[in-house]
Amino acid sequence: MSNITVCARFRPLSSKESSNHGDSVCVHGIDAETFVFKDEKEEDFSFSFDRVFDEKSEQAEVYKFLALPIVQDAVNAINGTIITYGQGPSVLECDEQKQGLLQRAANGLFQCIKSTEESVKHTIKLSMVEIYMEKVRVKSGKLVLVDLAGSEKVEKTGAEGSVLEEAKTINKSLSALGNVINALTCGSPGKTNYIPYRDSKLTRILQDALGGNSRTALLCCCSPSSSNATESLSTLRFGTSLSVRTRLSKARVAAAERLNALQIEAVENGNTNVVQKISELLQVRSLSSFKMPK
Repeated sequence: MSNITVCARFRPLSSKESSNHGDSVCVHGIDAETFVFKDEKEEDFSFSFDRVFDEKSEQAEVYKFLALPIVQDAVNAINGTIITYGQGPSVLECDEQKQGLLQRAANGLFQCIKSTEESVKHTIKLSMVEIYMEKVRVKSGKLVLVDLAGSEKVEKTGAEGSVLEEAKTINKSLSALGNVINALTCGSPGKTNYIPYRDSKLTRILQDALGGNSRTALLCCCSPSSSNATESLSTLRFGTSLSVRTRLSKARVAAAERLNALQIEAVENGNTNVVQKISELLQVRSLSSFKMPK
C-alpha cells in the first residue's frame, strides 16, 4: 500500500457561490503540497497532501501528475485505480474542450499501447459498474476509475425516505473503504493479516486494485466557498486519513528494513548482544500497530 498518491483540487467559485458569498473563500495559503482550511466557525485546519491543485490548475496538469503514471503502469501489468471523491458534480467527465480524467485516461491508455513493441499484444476490457444500495451488477476491470458519491450534508440536500437510506449506505461503503485501507497499511511487514474486503461491495470490487501489486490515487475535490465548508472539510479529512496511513506504512517498512540490515551486520561482526536486542525490537514492532489520530 506504499504506492498511493493523494491530492486535493479546488475548483473556481461557481456563479451561484460568487453571487451569494462574494469573494468569501475558506482556503488560504495554498502551495504545492499544503494549505489552510477555515471552517464555518472560523477555525483553521492545516492539510498536507502529495499535491495541491488550486482553481487555476489545468486539467492536463492534474492528469499528468495524478493519473498518467497509473495509466502507464496498467500497460505493464500493474493494477491501477483512480478515485475521485467530494461534493458533486463528477470530475471524471467534462466537455470536449476540457477533457476530464476519464477521457484523458482512456486516450492515454491507447497511446501507451501504441508506443509498445508491435510483437506485444494487448487486450482491453471495459466494465461500467454501478453500486446501488449495496448491489453490484458487474465486477471486472484492471484500470479502475471511481467517482465516489458526493459528500453533501443530509441537512443541506433535504434527503428523506429512500434518498436518506441511500446516503446511509454510501457512508457505510466509505467506512468500509477506510477500514480496508487501515488493515492494509497497519499490518506487519512480510506478514499476512485479515483485510475486510467483504464488508462492502465497493471494497470487494476494489480488492485487486488496493491490495497486492497495485497503485492507487485519490483526488479530493473541494469547493473554496465558505458556504460549502462543511462538505469540503469532510472530504479533506477522508483524504488525510488515507494519506497519514500511507505515510505511516512507508515509515514502518523502512524502519523494519533498517533493523533487518543492522541485524545482519551484527551477525557478521559477531555482536551477539546487539543481535539479541535487534531481534527483540523486531518482535515488538511485529506486535504493535499504529493508531490513527482522531
